[in-house]
Amino acid sequence: MTRLFFAIVLFSASLGAGAQAWPAKPITMVVPYPPGGNVDFGARLLAAKMRESLNQSVVVENVPGAGGVVGVAKVVAAAPDGYTILMGADSPISIARFVTLSIVNYDSLRDLAPIGLVNAAPMMLLARPGLPANNFAELVKLARAQPGKLNYATSGVGTVLHLAMERIKQQAGIDVLHVPYKGGAQIVTDLIGNQVDLAILVSVSAIPQVKAGKIKAFGVTSARRLSQAPEIPALAESPELKGFDMVAWTGLFAPVQTPAPIVERLNRELNAALASAEVRPKMEEQGAVIGRSSPAQFAAFLRQEQADFERIVRASNIQPE
Repeated sequence: MTRLFFAIVLFSASLGAGAQAWPAKPITMVVPYPPGGNVDFGARLLAAKMRESLNQSVVVENVPGAGGVVGVAKVVAAAPDGYTILMGADSPISIARFVTLSIVNYDSLRDLAPIGLVNAAPMMLLARPGLPANNFAELVKLARAQPGKLNYATSGVGTVLHLAMERIKQQAGIDVLHVPYKGGAQIVTDLIGNQVDLAILVSVSAIPQVKAGKIKAFGVTSARRLSQAPEIPALAESPELKGFDMVAWTGLFAPVQTPAPIVERLNRELNAALASAEVRPKMEEQGAVIGRSSPAQFAAFLRQEQADFERIVRASNIQPE
């Protein structure tokens, strides 16, 4: 009994020492998308700042595929030692399991340890320049007059963009056809060229084109207007969408069973980086709202988000692929 007691004490001490010694080697931050996008941009900002404070290399590794599912799965399968972390986003974390059942072999609430919310950004409802509607009220009138005739583009089935537009359709009582694309760049091109009627994109991708007068903006999906574009109303200002509030978000994760002291340390480093002069202004310039949360707060946020997304998928009858 005495020997067992001392064995447990020694084992616990070794765990504590290992956590205190962390990080003793480079950390890999997996981004489940190709280089150049909004998630990759945020990851590289954070990696550079955390590299300074941790005095250890933080390497960004892009692992694209299946709308982010491949990269998330890689982190789920990684050793829970704090040396592989994930810059995750809403679609592969909280939505994919409801719409891509055949390829999602993880449960993000069970298989990942939330570290903290990085940022959130509203989406924007956009229209081609030639559409005979100049605001959301006129769009509703036009769509109701010809149900099923207008179409809208997003970057794919089951993305947060797709779910946001389906929720808009439900609340406003309109019928418009979904046209999924593979990425936002082609959507903007086709919108400018009047090849698609409507689109919904993350605000950071749309604001430059709206300000240049190349496309119309009917509203943002956040509860309030953006300080970067105060002339664009919040969709929640419309009678049909009262209370509407939906954002795209990114967050930092580790494999489940990563020691709590390491998760807490990563959370402190993340929040310090988000508050820094090197990171905060650059993210806010992109239209993002800085997250800054505890692991427990982020976990509660994730549970609520997943429940909300599941309700939207079921109500919209979005079929699993």
